[in-house]
Amino acid sequence: MQMPRIMYGTAWKKDQTARLVEKAVRYGFSGIDTACQPKHYHEAGVGEALTALQAQGLRREHIFLQTKFTPLAGQDPERVPYNPDAPLAEQVAQSFATSQKNLGTEYVDSLVLHSPLSRWDQFLSVWRAMEALHGRGAAKQLGISNCYDPVLFQRLHQEARVKPSVLQNRFYADTGYDKELRAFCRERGIVYQSFWTLTANPQILRSRVVQQLARAYRKTEAQVFFRYLTQIGIVPLTGTTSDQHMQEDLAIFDFEIAADALPHIEALLV
Repeated sequence: MQMPRIMYGTAWKKDQTARLVEKAVRYGFSGIDTACQPKHYHEAGVGEALTALQAQGLRREHIFLQTKFTPLAGQDPERVPYNPDAPLAEQVAQSFATSQKNLGTEYVDSLVLHSPLSRWDQFLSVWRAMEALHGRGAAKQLGISNCYDPVLFQRLHQEARVKPSVLQNRFYADTGYDKELRAFCRERGIVYQSFWTLTANPQILRSRVVQQLARAYRKTEAQVFFRYLTQIGIVPLTGTTSDQHMQEDLAIFDFEIAADALPHIEALLV
């Protein structure tokens, strides 16, 4: 399935994950982001929701399902979903097997490395293990998250046999909104996914430009910002727990920001 233009993020939902994912899909979300990281995600809750929805007629191929392999440094030492003493390639394989069980699926549409490893040889070893999953059809595409170094990302792209299709990063001023990385992604057809998009940018939502556009289009400031991002090729993640906000997030495709207004929002990304 092709990646949707907006995705539902499931971090920090804990025991509410299944209920919220089921609700999000019912409202119209077709892309779900999760991770095999019990510290911050309840991956099995996503699987529970999808199983319930499939029993009611939802077809697996109608959901774009994205999960992550989280290196040991990002795991809760008490709840590591693989053998922490195993070689890195085996950690990836074990983590993915856990994801398959949690999600009730043979394949995922996107498998993302949750963060780069500090040593390049280890980083590449993990990527090669992910490539092996891609090679047998278990992961339709590969990506990486929390990678803010353009040189590192470009090296990965150069040395990878299966090129990254996704870069998922926190979207905020501290990294200059990843302008160099986003340009690299655009040139190579890599999808840039943004998270923490609203929380990190209250100043943009409060800006005169966004507020004026919100009034003009009769939308909320959040809808204007999300719509802007989709129009420049970014896929935002939203993790809202609000029914109203879920519906508003999906309604961003009911309007289009005029081309001459886009540079005014771009100027806010400083």
